[in-house]
Amino acid sequence: MAKVFEATVTAPVNIAVIKYWGKRDAALILPTNSSLSVTLSQDHLSTRTTIRAAPEFTGDRLWLNGVEESIAASKRLINSITTARKLRAALEQQDADAAPLSTWGLHICSENNFPTAAGLASSASGYAALVSALGALFELPQSASDLSRVARVGSGSACRSMFGGFVAWQAGISDDGSDSQAVQVADRQHWPELQALVLVVSDQKKTVSSTAGMQTTVDTSQLFAERVRTVVPQRMEAMQKAIAERDFAAFAEITMRDSNQFHAVCLDTYPPISYMNDTSRAIAGIVHAFNSAVGRVAAAYTYDAGPNAVIYALKDDMRDIVELFTHCFPRPDAVLPETFYANSFAVFDTPDAAGTRITNPNVAQLAQTAGKFPAGSVRRFIHTEVGDGPRVLPASQSLLDAAGMPKHVRE
Repeated sequence: MAKVFEATVTAPVNIAVIKYWGKRDAALILPTNSSLSVTLSQDHLSTRTTIRAAPEFTGDRLWLNGVEESIAASKRLINSITTARKLRAALEQQDADAAPLSTWGLHICSENNFPTAAGLASSASGYAALVSALGALFELPQSASDLSRVARVGSGSACRSMFGGFVAWQAGISDDGSDSQAVQVADRQHWPELQALVLVVSDQKKTVSSTAGMQTTVDTSQLFAERVRTVVPQRMEAMQKAIAERDFAAFAEITMRDSNQFHAVCLDTYPPISYMNDTSRAIAGIVHAFNSAVGRVAAAYTYDAGPNAVIYALKDDMRDIVELFTHCFPRPDAVLPETFYANSFAVFDTPDAAGTRITNPNVAQLAQTAGKFPAGSVRRFIHTEVGDGPRVLPASQSLLDAAGMPKHVRE
């Protein structure tokens, strides 16, 4: 039986606490400022990608969530694949016995376990999974930071999903992008008590893409220049100190301030861009009220380019937060309890108990003041924690069948 050349990996979502917004070079995806993110657990949010190379494949093909997509229509996708192929070709030139994988067609199958293009960093995990799978398939010797530059030319924030834990994307200064890469600030074990609650306000594709939005901001926002020049460098230093010292109060304040400023810059764009909606703003208000109710900074919100909220908190405070928000934003009847809140950390006795109890009296009083929003205002909650970087999976987890075609196809 002929050897099958294939690799399957999963890659994580990362949520920035110091935001990336704006490019100094659009072609190479070189950012105007450095950024820093938290990698979330792949047990709850991930992209799985299988890539097979075979001489009989007549060209490169891609299936995303069961639907075939055009590779030719995406210059970024072509750039990532071409760059990885060049690295493989260099290996083949050095080893005459190496299979000529760089010249063979590729079948690429990718699936997300979360909504695509709805403010949950789907492009980041997607390109990180693509590049990690290419690296495994091509047996590339490059480091994760080296491969992060390959992921970066696909999607800027994807470079941060090449690591677990806490990750900085160094903006760099070189015109060729050779120093614009991701580095790990701290691994997942450094701060295991940190958890995240994702509130999926909308799983619809956003009306203004990140790519289009950030370029308009660079061209038109007067606030943006000040953010890049002074604010972000100071916050990068302060955030790394907060992470090193596991200082949640400092981490939380910087996170919320940077999210607020990012969205202020979007509103300062002309014409203005508004990614948050009324539900998003209500969630932010409740987080501030929660911190007041417990008498300290115990929760922090952040929003990427979309309406969905991510709330960071330490494990001991997350139970109160989950109880509060599942009460204020109840489950629609049409949504199954385990879909609405999977209860992965056993906050409730059963998933259908979400929203039915609040044990902290101060939080219960806050819930009465906040009231209940219409069912479905938050479509589901994803409770997760700090996670690891890309994982190589066994062949049994492949998304392709024996013929190299997707196992799951949607009409």
